[in-house]
Amino acid sequence: MPLKSKLFNTVLNEITKGLQNINQNDDRNSNNRRQQPGGGHFGQPNNYPSGNYPDQQGGYPGQQSGYPSQQGGYPDQQGGYPGQQSGYPSQQGGYPDQQGGYPGQQSGYPSQQGGYPDQQGGYPGQQSGYPSQQGGYPGQQGGYPGQQGGYPGQQSDYLGQQGGYPGQQGGYPGQQGGSYPNQYGGYPGQQGGYPGQQGGSYPNQQGGYPGQQGGYPGQQGGYPGQQGGNYPGQQGGGYPGQPIIGSDMQGRASLQPYQAFNPNVDAETLRKAMKGLGCDKNKVIIVLCGRVNFQRQQIAAAYKTMYGKDLISDLKSELSGDFEDLILALMEPPARYDAQQLHKAMQGLGTKESVLIEIMCSRTNAQISELRNIYQQMYHSTLENDLIGETSGHFKRLLISLCNGGRDESVQTDALRANQDAKKLYRAGEQRLGTDESCFNAILASQNYAQLRLIFLEYQKITNHTIEKAIEAEFSGDVKDGLLAVVACAQNKPAYFATLLYNSMVGFGTRDNDLIRIIVTRSEIDLADIRHEFQQKYNKSLESFIKGDCSGAYKDGLIALVRGNSV
Repeated sequence: MPLKSKLFNTVLNEITKGLQNINQNDDRNSNNRRQQPGGGHFGQPNNYPSGNYPDQQGGYPGQQSGYPSQQGGYPDQQGGYPGQQSGYPSQQGGYPDQQGGYPGQQSGYPSQQGGYPDQQGGYPGQQSGYPSQQGGYPGQQGGYPGQQGGYPGQQSDYLGQQGGYPGQQGGYPGQQGGSYPNQYGGYPGQQGGYPGQQGGSYPNQQGGYPGQQGGYPGQQGGYPGQQGGNYPGQQGGGYPGQPIIGSDMQGRASLQPYQAFNPNVDAETLRKAMKGLGCDKNKVIIVLCGRVNFQRQQIAAAYKTMYGKDLISDLKSELSGDFEDLILALMEPPARYDAQQLHKAMQGLGTKESVLIEIMCSRTNAQISELRNIYQQMYHSTLENDLIGETSGHFKRLLISLCNGGRDESVQTDALRANQDAKKLYRAGEQRLGTDESCFNAILASQNYAQLRLIFLEYQKITNHTIEKAIEAEFSGDVKDGLLAVVACAQNKPAYFATLLYNSMVGFGTRDNDLIRIIVTRSEIDLADIRHEFQQKYNKSLESFIKGDCSGAYKDGLIALVRGNSV
């Protein structure tokens, strides 16, 4: 006989004996008991403890709504079995009576109010649960693999996610935010890298140009052999994909990588353009002014492989004047070109401080770091030593601070600290007799651009005039120009370069070296933004200014870079 039937018969006999002692009409009660089915009511008094078996109100053998969804559970504890307040093993979210449930029940399984083992959250969507980490496995803030929510839409899921899947807040495997692989600058305009490399290399090569761990697309040694710098999409904003307005905004380049790029075809086009008498400069412009730098390096490598000749040597022999300078500047890796420009500015009698200011005040930490390495490789002297030898006073101190490449490049701001620093600047300058230049140097060379903008606003509230006016009044000479350049870059870097471009072309003659340097070095970073700022400031397009000051193939090459190939 089944165990359930034996139990039922035993209970039935016990109830029958109790009823015989109470009821005087034994015959009638006996007949009634024979007629009752297994699931009916026995008519006994409520002399059993409340909530225990067998005094159920309905069901089998007395549940209210049938089996197995009894109100209190089995054997009708208020909490669970064997009486825990929450569940087993005492987690707040426990198993299995989840709030969200799987795959959607309101309470738990099998939907009892208390049940077993009476957890508040349940499995697998417990609020904390096992293994009780806040986010997930293996320790991400938003669960595994970094998603903010769970799967497939429960209020809480395994292992502790809050919402749905796959809408993770971070990336894989568990980044707090940002894109993969978490590059900051990106190339040439995306937040991540181009096209997704961890260190900025393109596209997963071993060697590296012009400073990645690997080159594009397969150089073993790279050009010119440097290891660091992460071009073109490094985290800190190295060559050339750094952010623009401070370190907190991404620039719009005019040149993007050419999608239908084929270095062999481009090498052949250049060879035909330079073969024979004369040179087809238009073809040179189409190829070299329509490709980004790492693509130009591939063209040079393909040219040497196909024809056994050096592309740069052939270009030098075929071109001349400003157009030659423009094309040769395009063929240099960005860090190497900056190093050449700095060395040239300090070479010989006198120093061209404006070049030092432009480069040192506008480059990111990653660019400065790579620049120092390349400079030493090229000239067997450190950049810092050469700056010390060619400059003096507080201007030298400012350049050495910038050469260290230690600026905070976050976007975090502190209003209280900004107010305090603004007061420090006021006390170091306008409020005292003389000027404490070291205070200006310490703040302007180290704070992030977003914090500097906040300091400038606080300074204007305190003094009722701009920080630029204070620097104009308190400083003179090269250090004044350097500090104003730092302020301009912090405020709006494209506008700073728009001003430099205007100054290179306005008035008598054209400062072609400055014009070429700015157009070439910013074309893959933020030249589209500079072009816009130029129009806003001077009510005339940058292209029209170039047409009025330049001519021939030189003019056409500059305009091709300004127009670019980006949409």
